[in-house]
Amino acid sequence: MERRSGSRKPIGRRLMGLSMEDEIAHLRSLDLLSLHARWQSVVGRPAPEHLPKHLLFGILAYRIQADALGDLDAATVQLLKRAATVRSLSEVLPLVSAQDQRKQAMVPGTVLTREWNGQLHRVMAVEGGFAFEGKTFDSLSGIAFAITGTNWNGPRFFGLRAGNGKGVQP
Repeated sequence: MERRSGSRKPIGRRLMGLSMEDEIAHLRSLDLLSLHARWQSVVGRPAPEHLPKHLLFGILAYRIQADALGDLDAATVQLLKRAATVRSLSEVLPLVSAQDQRKQAMVPGTVLTREWNGQLHRVMAVEGGFAFEGKTFDSLSGIAFAITGTNWNGPRFFGLRAGNGKGVQP
C-alpha cells in the first residue's frame, strides 16, 4: 500500500497518543454513543445515523490503520470505483486481472513454490531474476521449462495468473 496525500485529518495514534493497536482496542470498548462522539471529533460532522456499531467501529479502525500504514493507492481506488459500477462478476474479473499484472514486480526475497510430479520446487526472486537450484534465471518461464521440459507461461505455472499453479509463499 502507498500512503496517499490528501486533506483527510489523521486519526488514531496522533489524536490520542496511543499505538495503533491500543487505539483500535479502545475503539472496540466504546458503546454506540461513544463511537458517534469519536466519529464527530475525527470527521467534524455527525456519524450517519443508519450505521450500526460494527460499521462505525470498522470505518474508524480502517482510518487508524490507513493513517499509520498508508491508505490504498490511487490505482486500487480507481479499480474499486470502476468495479462498483459493473453489473456482473464477469465484468470485474478483467479489471482485477489487469491490476494484478501491473503489481507483479517481485520483491527480492519472495519465495515461489510449485509441486510438479510429486516434487516441491522453490524459487526465490533476486535482483535481476530468479534463483533456482543454484542458477539465476531471467524469467519464471525458463524455470518452468527447466522443471517440466516443456514451454510454460512462468507466472501461470507458479500460480501468479489464472490457470494452473500453486501460488506465492511469504
